[in-house]
Amino acid sequence: MTSSSSAAKDGNELVFVALGGAGEIGMNLNLYGYGPPGEERWIMLDLGVTFSDGWPPGVDVIMADPTFIEERVDRLDGLILTHAHEDHLGAVPYLWDRLECPIYATPFTAHILARKLAEPGWEDRAEVNIVPLQGKFSVGPFDLELITLTHSIPEPNAVVIRSPLGTILHTGDWKFDPDPVIGDQADQAALRALGDDGVLAMVCDSTNVFSPGQSGSEGDIFENMSDIIADCPGRIAVACFATNVARLETIARAAQENGREVVLAGRSLWRIQSAARENGYLADIPAFLDEAEANNLPDDKVLIICTGSQGEPRAALSRIANGDHPRIELGEGDWVVFSSREIPGNETSISRLQNDLVARGVRIITSRDAFIHVSGHPNRDELSHMYQLVRPRIAVPVHGELRHLVEHARLARECQVEAAIVAPNGTMARLAPDPVETVDHVPTGRLAMVGGRLVPLDGNLIKERIRGVWHGVVTVTVAVDDGGLADEPQITTLGISEMPEDDPVIEAAREAAINAVKSMPPRKLADDAEVLEAVRLAVRRTFRANLDMKPVTTVHLVRI
Repeated sequence: MTSSSSAAKDGNELVFVALGGAGEIGMNLNLYGYGPPGEERWIMLDLGVTFSDGWPPGVDVIMADPTFIEERVDRLDGLILTHAHEDHLGAVPYLWDRLECPIYATPFTAHILARKLAEPGWEDRAEVNIVPLQGKFSVGPFDLELITLTHSIPEPNAVVIRSPLGTILHTGDWKFDPDPVIGDQADQAALRALGDDGVLAMVCDSTNVFSPGQSGSEGDIFENMSDIIADCPGRIAVACFATNVARLETIARAAQENGREVVLAGRSLWRIQSAARENGYLADIPAFLDEAEANNLPDDKVLIICTGSQGEPRAALSRIANGDHPRIELGEGDWVVFSSREIPGNETSISRLQNDLVARGVRIITSRDAFIHVSGHPNRDELSHMYQLVRPRIAVPVHGELRHLVEHARLARECQVEAAIVAPNGTMARLAPDPVETVDHVPTGRLAMVGGRLVPLDGNLIKERIRGVWHGVVTVTVAVDDGGLADEPQITTLGISEMPEDDPVIEAAREAAINAVKSMPPRKLADDAEVLEAVRLAVRRTFRANLDMKPVTTVHLVRI
């Protein structure tokens, strides 16, 4: 590689752009570019989704709009996945065909990805390069190296990005866990050695920047979990995130210690445990039982691990709480342990789920009652320690809402970092050469999966759907001939009237449609567009005047 001074003299720049995950938590999409402005070669780190909290209606999956890099796809050299969480790789099966670049991932992540690529039939098209833990490889103008960290899923990696203008450490999601249960401890020696060599910038997780102290160790949960299981008669169900393989092992070991067999309830749990076992994890854990086998065991000899800790309506635990799970029932004398955190925005759905369980006589234990969950992200002391190890010249906070990014930048300055730049989605930050600054703002947006199609979250389809939810839908059919109305207008509504056949407001709207047509001069009556708009406005004004509603109004015109 050329020296940084000669690279700068050649007019090259090193830039960072987040299209997702900076200014929000979820749907991470990070870009690094090197070269002359406007001619950069790019790499992408992570391509994730977020899940809807029920709004907008009918939308489950949301992801960052990749248009900026899609328009430069001939200069996109690869996608590197830091780990296998949905907010870091979940968008690949939706967006890869727009990018068609090589993908790089460690074995466990590649295994999870393979199943996702098979859904749209891209498993043979996509080039997936499996990189060993702590592996080194090159993509475009960048030399890359993985550093093992700890998180709530196997094989989380920080990515060292070496360029002619300096070295960047992209942390991905991480924490410092002295006993992670699954996988190795974070490689702090490698981080310190990297810092000794000199780090230009660190792009770092901000999730828990407001939480003091340490995030806690996965290994410390076992004893509490075992005590809870020992004290609970009847059936026990434990809800946790499916991807937290360490938690699966902790729960399974605690169940084993108390003479209980473990049943898995939820397809995602089976997919994750299969990937884990095929990559050497859960090796000492006996095979899990399927849902049908739960009913063959005495209540005090079974423990059920469930998906659905966030109140997801189609997940196993919600179906159990609603009494419509085909194979598993919980009731009086049974227990549900929530070994997970409440993701912001899910409070209402979680509360509804827990109330449904209590109504069935089930007892609830959460992380507020016992030490049964630890975060996978670094608390404030861990962030400070990371800065002490890496000693970057520039801090770029990501993976957080704006308040997280600003506070993280403040903490970085307290840790003697020379410069900290807050770069929300769409901000192009020049990291080298000096000065470090925002040099551009690029288009960003969100895409939603609706009816098997990706549509803009701020587009007309979603706007009309939201308006229909708030204000209802009206359809008017008008038949006209050369003399005017040929028949009485027909009006159907959705979400407006309890008894539309006897609603005086609907009758008033019908009269408004009649009057709109009768008042039109022959020239306008002969123009379809004029008739359609006149009737639409007249009907819509009626509903607004009488009900303070502005329904989505459609007019069908029939000429006789």
